[in-house]
Amino acid sequence: MTEIKSAFEKAAAAAKSLPARPDNDTMLQLYALFKQGSAGDVSGDKPGFFDFVATAKYEAWEGLQGLSQDDAMQQYTDLVRKLGGEVD
Repeated sequence: MTEIKSAFEKAAAAAKSLPARPDNDTMLQLYALFKQGSAGDVSGDKPGFFDFVATAKYEAWEGLQGLSQDDAMQQYTDLVRKLGGEVD
């Protein structure tokens, strides 16, 4: 397992027990970076217009299209650390 992937997995676990709940924009950023890091570019159909939460998540992930999985994993890990998550 690569060092980036190992840190990413630790950050994913740490994100579940952050000292404080991040604001909604940061939560969307975490979601999008996690999805891009774990699954790559967005896939599947965009949710319906009235499913606001799912649409926001899809659009946040879609905004990262083209970002490499390694870069997304690194950015996710860095953001979790910034939010006080114990990654190391």
